Amino acid sequence: MKILPLTMATILVLLICLIAFARPSYFSSNTTIESERSAAQLYSQNCAKCHGRDGRAQGLKAKATGARNLTDAQWQDRASDERIFNSINNGKGKMPAYSKKLSEGEINSLVNYVRGLKK
Repeated sequence: MKILPLTMATILVLLICLIAFARPSYFSSNTTIESERSAAQLYSQNCAKCHGRDGRAQGLKAKATGARNLTDAQWQDRASDERIFNSINNGKGKMPAYSKKLSEGEINSLVNYVRGLKK
């Protein structure tokens, strides 16, 4: 009779461990989705005015400011992540610097977002 409660306790401990180890992956996938969503929001709020919602920089403001077409595969191949980060952080030409407005993590998420615009 004492073996049965011990077996039940062992099963209970194993279930608790399984749940504890399974949950972090669930939360990390949600965090990825949230960071992608926030990168899209950051792009929409800070970049789309000049580069366009689709990144192609075809609007009047894009033409007036000389905004880069972020979907251009040749430019994407030439530009390093560091270069894109520095352009966002420090500004370039008519593009303003975002170092005081955005965190490094937010700028990194924008770099990844810009990479996703490649055609």
